[in-house]
Amino acid sequence: RFQACVYFASVFQAMSCGIHYLASVFMAVTPNFVCGVPGNVSSVLFYNSSESSIEDIWTLWTSTENYIVVHLENGEVWELNQCSRSKREGRLDLAYEYKGNKSIFSCSDGFLYDERNWKSTVVTQWDLVCDREWLAKLIQPTFMLGVLIGAVIFGDIADRLGRRRVIWFTSAGQFVFGIAVAFTFDYYSFVIVRFLLAMVSSGYLVVAFVYVTEFVGIKARTWASMHVHAFFAMGIMIVALVGFLVRTWWVYQIFLSIATLPFVLCCWMLPETPFWLLSEERYEDAQKVINIMARWNKVSSLCKVSELCSVQQDDLVSGRTSDNDTSSTKKHNILDLFCNWHIARRTITVWLIWFTGSLGYYVFSLSSVSLGGNEYLNLFLIGAVELPCYVIACIGMDKLGRRNTLIPFLILSALICVLIMFIPQDFNVLIILANMAGKFSIGVAFGLIYLYTAELYPTIVRSLAVGSGSMMCRVGSVVAPFCVYLRSVWIFMPLLLVGIMALLSGVLTIMLPETLGKPLTNTLVEATEMGRNKKSCSGKTPSAHSGAALEKIEMFGQEMASTEK
Repeated sequence: RFQACVYFASVFQAMSCGIHYLASVFMAVTPNFVCGVPGNVSSVLFYNSSESSIEDIWTLWTSTENYIVVHLENGEVWELNQCSRSKREGRLDLAYEYKGNKSIFSCSDGFLYDERNWKSTVVTQWDLVCDREWLAKLIQPTFMLGVLIGAVIFGDIADRLGRRRVIWFTSAGQFVFGIAVAFTFDYYSFVIVRFLLAMVSSGYLVVAFVYVTEFVGIKARTWASMHVHAFFAMGIMIVALVGFLVRTWWVYQIFLSIATLPFVLCCWMLPETPFWLLSEERYEDAQKVINIMARWNKVSSLCKVSELCSVQQDDLVSGRTSDNDTSSTKKHNILDLFCNWHIARRTITVWLIWFTGSLGYYVFSLSSVSLGGNEYLNLFLIGAVELPCYVIACIGMDKLGRRNTLIPFLILSALICVLIMFIPQDFNVLIILANMAGKFSIGVAFGLIYLYTAELYPTIVRSLAVGSGSMMCRVGSVVAPFCVYLRSVWIFMPLLLVGIMALLSGVLTIMLPETLGKPLTNTLVEATEMGRNKKSCSGKTPSAHSGAALEKIEMFGQEMASTEK
């Protein structure tokens, strides 16, 4: 009961991470636009259609190469393009086609935007079009850069100051910075505040993974850690819902930010984890938390910290006597992940899977609003399809194995990317369903790689391996927005890149060893042998210092969880 309350309270706030990660898909949308006019309009002409105002023309607008002819009250006739305007000279009758002389001017009077779908976005607020379009395209990549930096900073702070303090700060920071984004006064302050919002959002997600896995028992740890992603997906669904209801960007941002306000008001009630308290030798505080857990769970026989500490000390002593002093004191670095050909090949493959999973996840999510049909429903479905994919991932991991689940779903995602290219663009429903299938398959692979990476490496470099893989994941999230922008070069370019990466990752995964049912390795030699001899370790018991190994397995969830999207 206690663990369930702590778990659901903690992962509830993970929805806000999903909200802020994908908020820009609507907040930074670029509507149809043309240059502003230097006077009052009396009539408007678009091909053979004549209207009294430019707002009535948007329903006919089909291409960025179109232009609008306007007749001003002072008698002037102007042609309005997206990034320039021209004044007709000489004959001033209102006709769409004109072969006479024109004087070309810049858009010094601003721009006129199509406000049918959105009354205001950050693009229309600060005219991030034409020669300023690149500023709009930097909004999501700079946010993802903040995600990268925030995960590194707050992950380290959580180890030093405790999980609970970081949860307090980052959850409050998400609310404060989320509201502050809505009241920024220019583009640069908007990007800076969003960068800070990304840092605290990423920091919360990292620490939330660690927090819940340190409270949840071994039997439920895989399912509990995987379904933190499910709450992230629910945040994406909330973005779609709020975007459908609110069409002004700063109001939209405020509504998104207050969605998880209840957690901010009660997060101070969450306790510190006994794992961290024991690591800091705060035994009395750890005992208090354990006593509270016992009362909530109605456990009569209390767990005493003093007994746990005595067992731990015995295991540590036996571990020291059975291991070489050099191996226990040696400091490991990133080069240890390339210590021999087998481990190096494994590292390159794992990094590629991390990068591909993140790239595919965000390419499918960010491009969902450009698939045609109802863009809000598209994003909602792209988020909803994640919920069953994590269930499938957990079942596949336990029944088929990690590798045997990862390979087919990576290759399937590549095949789906190719399939989408052959679907006619008029078949909107089929395109959306195919993209949902692609998001589902890449989501299974993305969720699975967290645990698989931790099992592929020995204890001495496990955290390093997972951390480096997580960094590759964040590199993929930074690259993903730029990949989506390649739609302007060729509409299928993002899918082609994701498909190639997924196929390459799936093929290379065949060379990875299966880890289902095998004990965790402690040395690089053991890890290498696991890859070379598939029968080794499968039926063996742990080594002599079983107490230390048991502790490592208990802390395994913490090491595995020190990552995030």
